[in-house]
Amino acid sequence: MDINLATFPPDAELFNMEAEKVANRLNQAPGTVNKPTQIRRFYDELVGWQERIDGDDERFRQYEAFIRMLNAKVAYAKGRRLVDDEFVGWFRQCIKTTTNARALDHFRLHFEAVLGFLKALRA
Repeated sequence: MDINLATFPPDAELFNMEAEKVANRLNQAPGTVNKPTQIRRFYDELVGWQERIDGDDERFRQYEAFIRMLNAKVAYAKGRRLVDDEFVGWFRQCIKTTTNARALDHFRLHFEAVLGFLKALRA
């Protein structure tokens, strides 16, 4: 999985084919993990940080440690068997390439697209 959110403009397939691939992989998990409400919690927290930062790189630097802390929250959810390795790997890769405010915006949009494709698969 090689997602780079820091490129501008973003890869043409980041919010389309790449998001659909992630959704397909997440959908392969047993019914006890990667439930919509659990994944949505991570999305909602990401949106909260994105709104606080509002495209400002200086604010991104101020909050970057808190954004990186989402990795620990994902690890905790994995330890509680709420998400699987696939979700953890994808999320950690996205956090790793979220290096500025623009990349954070791209992550949010990519995550939103993943949620849309995942909802369609589970309908």
